[in-house]
Amino acid sequence: MSERGTVSTLSPGTYRIQDAAQILTPALLIYPELVESNIRATLRLLDGEANRWRPHVKTAKLEFVMRTLVAHGVTRFKCATTLELLTACHAGASDVLVAYPLQGANLRRVREIAREFSAVRISALVDRAETVEAWEGSTIGLFVDVNPGMNRTGIEQNRSAEVIRVARAVLAAKLEFRGVHYYDGHLSKYDLPERTTAAHRGYDQLLALVTALEAAGLGVPEVITAGTPALPCSLSYAGFRGARFVHRVSPGTVVFGDATSCEQLPAAYGYQPAVLVLARVVSHPAPNILTCDAGHKSVSADCGVPNCAVLGRPDLLPRAPSEEHLPMEVPSGAAKPAVGEFLYLIPRHVCPTVNNFDDALLVRGGVIERLERVTARGHESPLSAGVSVSA
Repeated sequence: MSERGTVSTLSPGTYRIQDAAQILTPALLIYPELVESNIRATLRLLDGEANRWRPHVKTAKLEFVMRTLVAHGVTRFKCATTLELLTACHAGASDVLVAYPLQGANLRRVREIAREFSAVRISALVDRAETVEAWEGSTIGLFVDVNPGMNRTGIEQNRSAEVIRVARAVLAAKLEFRGVHYYDGHLSKYDLPERTTAAHRGYDQLLALVTALEAAGLGVPEVITAGTPALPCSLSYAGFRGARFVHRVSPGTVVFGDATSCEQLPAAYGYQPAVLVLARVVSHPAPNILTCDAGHKSVSADCGVPNCAVLGRPDLLPRAPSEEHLPMEVPSGAAKPAVGEFLYLIPRHVCPTVNNFDDALLVRGGVIERLERVTARGHESPLSAGVSVSA
């Protein structure tokens, strides 16, 4: 396996805007040519088979980017919110899995969207037989969510009898059992060799679970694995080749890329960050400190500190951000960017960073091409149509 990538090797010239002086900062910058390059890189890894990729659109967020995926033949998606589902349907998706254990009004809203977009094959997750009843009478198909050790949602993978019970409940409700969902995102903490060993051990258990389902008379049409960190692990697992089921991977971060995915994935894959945050230096509060205007309300800090890397200045070390301020340490003897100077920030976690912005600037050839709405930012209104609010 090739060495992993690093943001320190990126060319600043690829990302610079010719005239940024009129831009309000912080600003979200999207580079469409790099987005397309990342999509093509993923398809190369999948031998050109777009059918094998079900990207999670929590990263893409913009209808424009989802339409770009569709134009490349990628029409099957995952999402987590009703707004992401709605956006994917508008963008031309043919098949969307809401990869979230929906309850109450959220579940009913997905049923409404499925009725509105009857041509789109919409699915949801279940991990309890008791939840299945709420989907009865709908066209929604159901995947059983399996917990590979992330302990977020799903049935533990060693509990095959419970997985079978839930799958049987789906069929008893006259709904379509569409397969098994297995998100192994917890493996991101390991270096690639150890990550691969742990992932393959889990996939062995996953295949045993599929065999148990089949032995119980329950065909498994689709198995979904692998967000971005586990993508190399799923690609290298022999058991997924020539399987009786359709195997799909679901990395979404790769569409935009970030500092973390650059470190997690082999450089030979050819991914490049396609989204940056433009910030200005606003203060020099101490001899070895500068502050820019990109706090955690713009560049997400959910992955810890540092929350980003500075393009072309790997020596600058971001400290803990506050809401609108991001201080950085400047090494002794290093040039300190002047107040008013622009910094191009590569987020460590691009998905929530994109979600922080209402709009994005599309940049092509160093020139701002246009403004695009971050269509699926946040959530739909918490009140359904027709719900009254007391005065």
